[in-house]
Amino acid sequence: MRALTKSFYRLIRDTKAATVIEYGLICALIVLAIMGALVSVGTVTTDMWNNVSNKVQTAS
Repeated sequence: MRALTKSFYRLIRDTKAATVIEYGLICALIVLAIMGALVSVGTVTTDMWNNVSNKVQTAS
């Protein structure tokens, strides 16, 4: 546990850690954008299949 804490403090003091954090934030924003796009596509797809289902039910 002590080694983990020591390496964590060393990571915080390292200037490369700021770059890693920035890349992590960029990745998080990309993931959020992908999730938003998938939700949008999912909603459109669900609406499309509900429309198909309604048309099939009214045709029979």
